Amino acid sequence: MTGGPTPGARVGIDVGGTFTDLVLAVPADGRVLHHKEPSTPDDPSRAVADGLAAILRQAGLRPGALAGVTHGTTIGLNAVIQRRGARIALVVTEGFRDVLEIGRSRMPSSFDLYAGKEEPLVPRERIVEIGARLGPDGAPTAVPDEAELDRVAAALAATRAEAAAVVVLNAYADPAFEERVTARLQDRLPGMRLAASATVWPEVREYERTLVACLNAYIQPLMRGYFDRLVERLGALGVTAPVYIAASNGGSLGLAGAAERPLETILSGPASGVAAAARLAAAAGLDDVVTFDMGGTSSDIAVVTAGRPEFATHTTVGGLPLILPVVAVGAIGAGGGSVVRVDEQGVLKVGPHSAGADPGPVAYGRGGTRPTITDCYLVTGALDPAGFLGGRMALDADASAKALAEVAARLGWDGEDAAGRAAAAALQVATAGMAVELRKTLAQRGLDPARFALVPYGGAGPTHAAVLAEEVGITHIVVPPTAATFCALGAAGADLRRDLARSIRQRLDDEGAARLREVLTDLAAQARSWLAAQGAVTGEPELLYSADLRYTGQAYELRVPLDGGALDGVRLDGGALDAGALEAGALDAASVAEAFHADHERLYGFRDPDAPIELGTARLAITAPTGGLPRPAVPAGGAPPVPSGHRSVLLPAGRFDAAVFARGALRHGDALAGPVIVEQDDTTVLVPPGWSLEVGAAGDLHLHRRPRP
Repeated sequence: MTGGPTPGARVGIDVGGTFTDLVLAVPADGRVLHHKEPSTPDDPSRAVADGLAAILRQAGLRPGALAGVTHGTTIGLNAVIQRRGARIALVVTEGFRDVLEIGRSRMPSSFDLYAGKEEPLVPRERIVEIGARLGPDGAPTAVPDEAELDRVAAALAATRAEAAAVVVLNAYADPAFEERVTARLQDRLPGMRLAASATVWPEVREYERTLVACLNAYIQPLMRGYFDRLVERLGALGVTAPVYIAASNGGSLGLAGAAERPLETILSGPASGVAAAARLAAAAGLDDVVTFDMGGTSSDIAVVTAGRPEFATHTTVGGLPLILPVVAVGAIGAGGGSVVRVDEQGVLKVGPHSAGADPGPVAYGRGGTRPTITDCYLVTGALDPAGFLGGRMALDADASAKALAEVAARLGWDGEDAAGRAAAAALQVATAGMAVELRKTLAQRGLDPARFALVPYGGAGPTHAAVLAEEVGITHIVVPPTAATFCALGAAGADLRRDLARSIRQRLDDEGAARLREVLTDLAAQARSWLAAQGAVTGEPELLYSADLRYTGQAYELRVPLDGGALDGVRLDGGALDAGALEAGALDAASVAEAFHADHERLYGFRDPDAPIELGTARLAITAPTGGLPRPAVPAGGAPPVPSGHRSVLLPAGRFDAAVFARGALRHGDALAGPVIVEQDDTTVLVPPGWSLEVGAAGDLHLHRRPRP
């Protein structure tokens, strides 16, 4: 083993329900290693420590050789979904005690008379009103005196809550006012952690801002406890490197920041995978890609345009709205564990129920009786029953065929290949559903599928990618080298990133543009201050600007990037926008308006240049590299590769004899024509007839749809 530090050696970790994935990148010698460790749900940090020790042994490195550890986790997300967070309380402006109960006055399903809405995170008996309020211009209209603060503190203490959020009406207009009220209450309640809502996220819309503050308080004690155990275990292992936590925006933040703002990590796993796909696409010279993450329960997609993942400022977590910026990941259908069934009307359906990891698909032999997509892959010949997970787990093909034969019987099919027909039909049904959602996702953004490449990952993504691409009209697929640990790879290479925002609520004119410049200047200073506290930055930071705008009378804003056009010529100098560039007219009302008109026309097909425009929220994101990952290189090919065997595969277009290749035996420049199967220890790549495959310099597999005759 090497004794001294290895500069730049970094580990990425992604904790899942079944496995904890680890990727170790060693820039000094160009190695990128991966490892899967069985997860330990009772204490995920145990699997992290065990897996880290194993991958370090594999690499021949000591724990002290690491330069950084970046960890993605679903602990916060699971706590919200399962409603097992902390006991929290809420302080709100008088008259707004029912802000969580009322919400947006919408039911989850407008046509379901029996649908119930989500239970509020804070029951009404733990919500305390306070005589504190701001007007929409930020001027105080009610200021609590000492007696009022004493009363509120006593009422909070009586709730026996671990933590509490403080929400003053219109606090986004002057966050300092709410912070002062919170600090005065905190002095009276030293044993309870209090947080001002505008400190967590100073954006307009009281319900959403209240919910963000409550969610952060709800998961904070649980996350702090986990981070403490994680640091203790890594310290016992001998790891001295800084620990970072993967964030929902595709970046990462320091451990202290994650403990203070754990809500920013709640969707870190999917976001890390999209960030890795964006880096993969950039290295391959691709600007526009769709990511396709097909796991055990569902399939998720995200859009990357001009090399940047698309972000959403409104999403849902456990049925609750979240307004923090997150990488826009959407579910589009079934996963490998989705159950195949025939409904009461005799219609073949796939999902939404999943067999999970235990008992899992019928082929696992763990007591599962309902066939799944994985069983369909096995029966159609896409999977080798003896080669699953590199041969570490044998699959029962006969049991899968028997279960699918029962599905075929319910469809009225019989004969020798009835199970295979049912499996192929189920794959067609699943693909059709995915294709509809994928087309809809792109159409809503005014995007044509034909201009995109597909980047599949997850255990089942590369197996299903070509079938899905064929359905939606995508002709290029890029399969990464280690698809099943791709989210951990994304964590290993995650840049530091922080998103900041502040609502303005002002008309876009000369005065409004001046206010926008003022707010962005302040946000830039905050961003620089945050970055200075993180450390381990190895390159120049990048600041990305945007603003939410709308035509007067519209209900919601459109987020418009300002870093390319409207901010042309604006530079950062010591945390402030360059005054000379601003005086020269950069970021004026006309340039911001034109950026909005152009985006509105692209999405909705029209612009209204005579309509007044309103500024909603100013946004800034700062990213800073922590050290690039080595890009593996595979040797150039010589003689044509020789298949390790052949396998009969049943596809919707018919049955074909496919040559089987081991991915580790392929070399840069090797080219193959489908039907072909490429096997590796974490996934199987299916190349149907009509498609060709070429191996890239880094071992990426590029699949191309050959022109139809």
